[in-house]
Amino acid sequence: MSSERLQAPRGTYDVLPEDDEARGVVEAAARSILGGAGYRRIETPVFEHTELFARGVGQSTDIVQKEMYTFDDAGGRSLTLRPEGTAPIMRSYLEHGMHKLAQPVKLWYLGPFFRQEKPQAGRYRQFWQVGAEAIGSDDPAVDAELILLLHALVFELGVREVRLRLGSLGTPATREAYRDKLVAHLRANEDRLSEEVRGRIDLNPMRAFDADHPGTREVMQSAPLLLDELAPEDAEHFAEVRARLDAAGVEYEIDPTLVRGLDYYTRTLFEFTSDALGAQSGVGGGGRYDGLAEQVGGPHVPGCGWAAGIERLLLAADERRAPVEAVDLYVAGTGVEAFALAAEARRAGLAVQLELAGRSRKGMLKQADRIGARYVAILDEEGTQLKDMETGEQERLAPDAVVAHVIRGRHLA
Repeated sequence: MSSERLQAPRGTYDVLPEDDEARGVVEAAARSILGGAGYRRIETPVFEHTELFARGVGQSTDIVQKEMYTFDDAGGRSLTLRPEGTAPIMRSYLEHGMHKLAQPVKLWYLGPFFRQEKPQAGRYRQFWQVGAEAIGSDDPAVDAELILLLHALVFELGVREVRLRLGSLGTPATREAYRDKLVAHLRANEDRLSEEVRGRIDLNPMRAFDADHPGTREVMQSAPLLLDELAPEDAEHFAEVRARLDAAGVEYEIDPTLVRGLDYYTRTLFEFTSDALGAQSGVGGGGRYDGLAEQVGGPHVPGCGWAAGIERLLLAADERRAPVEAVDLYVAGTGVEAFALAAEARRAGLAVQLELAGRSRKGMLKQADRIGARYVAILDEEGTQLKDMETGEQERLAPDAVVAHVIRGRHLA
């Protein structure tokens, strides 16, 4: 057996205690902003049936074709570590009869996701996302509210140099007619396209707008645009979304080339970027997905949502540390009496830390100062001394009086 020291797999990372503070700021902001708007938290399994993503995300997407972590379980069932959050939440909505609730059902989530792609700054094979979904309404106000909520989150976190790009994909019927025009344009200029784009002209031609290849980018400058082909009702929906964003004072730029790497999107599409991140500038985005429920075996149910990468948000944000948790009492001792005092204080609702390293009295007082403890209970053969770390005052108390004294001091602070 090799004695080589093991490390985390490439493309993953450990969330260390000092890193968790910043992530806690993201979670607290999401809970406040989304919870305040009536969104309730949901958690779906880390792995789902592979078919959910093959049907929901789309067979032609990079995610399904080459990025998913898929395996067979002991019963021979094909399972996949979730690469995104919307399809699982729609599956949960359908499975648990959420259509019986008042619509739209507004949900938010935060958790790990998995894609087998090239690791980059802020992009990992195991990554965390915060997201929000509103299922059950096709009102353009839903789209606008979700954009407004993500806008509030990125600004609350201090994400730098933010831009909002906005577009529309229309409905599948509109997109199919446009697709024929785009394919014809690509075929007419096929010799100037990258090999990758040529290989998926018939499979997913709109992804050519994402290409970095110089020849492809030149070809796409004269490509027909979907925004010019929208049906009247789709154009009206897009105009209503923009009108609400204008009323809310949210700045945006219309990007007729905006596409996303999932097949389920319809109509509104949006992405928040940060110029502080360089070329890989995306921090979060989403859109409307009115056909997703039918793709995964349900009835027609409209929906809209977004996801933002925790790592990308933190990379682009000003550093904001979480408030330091107050330590009411540090119990300087490890004997039975010390343990009983710590347990009593915790039952009373105090934040308590117990000496666990066998330090000297001087070392224990230094540790209490290091963690910011308000009081230190020093247990010795003669009883208990309680030291106020703010004033330096120290007095001997009966063991059953320590907790009441700390509570009184906390209320007076």
